[in-house]
Amino acid sequence: MLPSFAYARPTSLREAADLLTQPGSYPLAGGTDLLGCLRDAVFPADRLVSLASLPDELRGVRRRNDGGLSIGALASISGLAAHPDIQAGYPALSQAASEVGSPQLRNQGTIGGNLCQKPRCWYYRGEFDCLRKGGPRCYALGGQDEYHCIMGGQGCYIVHPSDTAPALAALGAAVELTGPQHSRTVPAKDLHMDPGRDPTRETVLEAGELIREIVLPALRPGTYSAYRKVRARRSWDFALAGAALVLELQGLHVQRASVFLSGAAPYPWHAQEVEQAIIGQELTQKTIQEAAEAVVSRARPLVRNAYKIPLLKGIIREELQRAAEASRT
Repeated sequence: MLPSFAYARPTSLREAADLLTQPGSYPLAGGTDLLGCLRDAVFPADRLVSLASLPDELRGVRRRNDGGLSIGALASISGLAAHPDIQAGYPALSQAASEVGSPQLRNQGTIGGNLCQKPRCWYYRGEFDCLRKGGPRCYALGGQDEYHCIMGGQGCYIVHPSDTAPALAALGAAVELTGPQHSRTVPAKDLHMDPGRDPTRETVLEAGELIREIVLPALRPGTYSAYRKVRARRSWDFALAGAALVLELQGLHVQRASVFLSGAAPYPWHAQEVEQAIIGQELTQKTIQEAAEAVVSRARPLVRNAYKIPLLKGIIREELQRAAEASRT
């Protein structure tokens, strides 16, 4: 049952930001995550600030003069998955969007909400005073840890739940934020908070800040991108392991590469070791195998989640092989 809360429906971003500076206020877009958190008493809310009456441009995708795309924060996940410009120019994002939740959730959920959703850790979502709630410890340590992270834990061992976030980070996207008195731009790769900095926060958004739009840069012709997700249930589930890859190829030769992982860390994990293994090299079987080994070089699995190591190795191996095959056609 939902608790009682006040409800506001502003008509401008500035008005929404002003309302959100007040303690206990949360933005309501698709609501697919927020309403579940309130129903399960994960955290309380004094006021929900509906974004439903904000300008229509926050729901669309438009071409930019520099050849890139701008995506409004209220664009639906299903709309992004099916958008022809995203399918043609940014397959990694289209594929990631198509892997989010169920069709119903993709229709209702927004890209801004997908980037800002709360973790799915059963200790955080349950009746535990865990570190992320301001409590004394992370209960995954010594507990049921099979779905938790193997990289970047630093005291809190959640796994970042978004599929679109690693794809946007790999694509070099920028996130435009609006606050009560300012606007700022944050690289997508820096949007999410390392728990070592503050385990109670998922993103770098300050009080009153909202995502306004996501800007995708123009990519060089022939850039290859893909997103791969492995999950327990094909119909609907979060990533056990996944990867977004963006490669600039000349034949089999890798000129540039950007690789971010899902299902591995509390934030989209920058797999720099994979990039280092393939940049300046040809995608031979030897190079691909070295990259697959490198992807888990910083992995520190917990008691029950070491299975993620062969999963990530296999994902990188198979996706680089696909990239090599695509370069030959």
